[in-house]
Amino acid sequence: MKAFILTVLATLLSLTAFACPVCEKQQPKVLQGISHGAGPQSDWDYVLVWATVLIVVFCLFFSIKWLARPGEQGEDHIKRTILDF
Repeated sequence: MKAFILTVLATLLSLTAFACPVCEKQQPKVLQGISHGAGPQSDWDYVLVWATVLIVVFCLFFSIKWLARPGEQGEDHIKRTILDF
């Protein structure tokens, strides 16, 4: 329980982190105050980031879906060796 509380606290604290003034000047208007480091080098950087976001959301959706309702109903399914143990 202590680890869970520390994890939640660390997550909440990380959400309040902002970019430093030097990094803020290097970012485009959309990202100012949010991210650190040099800004995107080309439009392909935005395409790659959004493609990655879509893949992560897709994987997260199906991970939760198949974890909540796996769908295998057979008594001889391999998951039964663990669940019935």
